[in-house]
Amino acid sequence: MAEQQADREAVALSDMVLPFQTVASRVSGRLVRLSATVDEVLRQHDYPLPVSETLGQALALTALLGTGLKFEGRLILQTKTDGVVGFLVVDFETPGKLRGYASFDAQGFAKLQEADATISEAALLGSGHLAMTIDPGGDMDRYQGIVAMDRSTLAEGALTYFRQSEQLPTFLRLAIARERLPGTTADGAEAWRWRAGGLLLQHVAETGGRTSEDLAEQEERGVLLGEEDDHWQRVAILASTVEDHELVDPTLTPERLLYRLFHEEGVQVFEARRITSHCKCSRETVHDFLRRFGPAELADMREPDGTIAVTCEFCSTRYPFRLEDLE
Repeated sequence: MAEQQADREAVALSDMVLPFQTVASRVSGRLVRLSATVDEVLRQHDYPLPVSETLGQALALTALLGTGLKFEGRLILQTKTDGVVGFLVVDFETPGKLRGYASFDAQGFAKLQEADATISEAALLGSGHLAMTIDPGGDMDRYQGIVAMDRSTLAEGALTYFRQSEQLPTFLRLAIARERLPGTTADGAEAWRWRAGGLLLQHVAETGGRTSEDLAEQEERGVLLGEEDDHWQRVAILASTVEDHELVDPTLTPERLLYRLFHEEGVQVFEARRITSHCKCSRETVHDFLRRFGPAELADMREPDGTIAVTCEFCSTRYPFRLEDLE
């Protein structure tokens, strides 16, 4: 019993998504906190600080979206742009497995850093598109939504997606930070730990009592159904008061933060969803992949030491093989 209580407390503080609903206005939301999960993923890659921050926010965003799936499956968030971070992908697998990586131009990053020491997320990403793919698995078809990004942040791209594809009034805030730890690392460097957080609110409006003329007039003005509801506007204003540091503060429990934001509304929380970092790669999978190549192709892949090595993009694990291992 004590172990179960300790486990619940650990989930409540970090590496979880907490679903909730405001009582008075019945607006649904989810709050994400990532600690060990985001720290493990970012440490596996050791990207420059702004690149790590962008991937960390993508991990928080994908956890928020993936835990909204009503079935077993996957949600893949990816960007393809002309920026320094030309490609970014985060993969969420139910119930809460998360992995991700970014591809960036090191020379382009150095030039960008010379021009401006403070590099914004929008400048890193540049212009292109954001895609969200839902894969139910099995024989079921995938669904993909794509929105344009023009020097946009991930949060702005996601809000555009919800507006265009889901047509739901949505509030979204993401945060990422490094926490200074006591002591130093084995090589004498300062010790840090990554944390990420986010808040997502969505309002499904009731259609009763509205005429087709009312709905057509709203559409003409570019207003989503429910966007002008007093309840939604009140809750969105309360949510907008959240600070980035509150979303990542390990001393502020998610329940306390939600009460701080929505105590005027009342808030009901549901069971937290645990989030973990998890990569599906294995030596066996890589071995089977390499065996598809012919002897001449494998010979071309050999490194100076004679091995053939494949490094997983997601977790940076290196799998070396000898040529005779693949015969």
